[in-house]
Amino acid sequence: MLRKAFVMQVHPDKHQEYEQRHNPIWPELAQTLKAHGAHHYSIFLDESRHLLFAVVEIESEERWNAVASTEVCQRWWRSMCELMPSNPDFSPVSKALKPVFYLA
Repeated sequence: MLRKAFVMQVHPDKHQEYEQRHNPIWPELAQTLKAHGAHHYSIFLDESRHLLFAVVEIESEERWNAVASTEVCQRWWRSMCELMPSNPDFSPVSKALKPVFYLA
């Protein structure tokens, strides 16, 4: 199992709406993530910096990357782009983090 961590941003006035849209997340998106080998996916919010910190365990990079081409992921990105900085394809602007420590 591989662990990934990355950061994104949420607009200052959209914290509550971002959280509401994830509780619960669309069932078909959750199913797609799981079907592509994603497990234990968490997102945390640093309210003072409008920073989202995400951690997910994945079975493979290839399967994880394939999520982006699914119809449900494309719809999700379009629905979320008003809440956070987004790329031209509507994906959230994100930055991968380098792992430096893990205690099992």
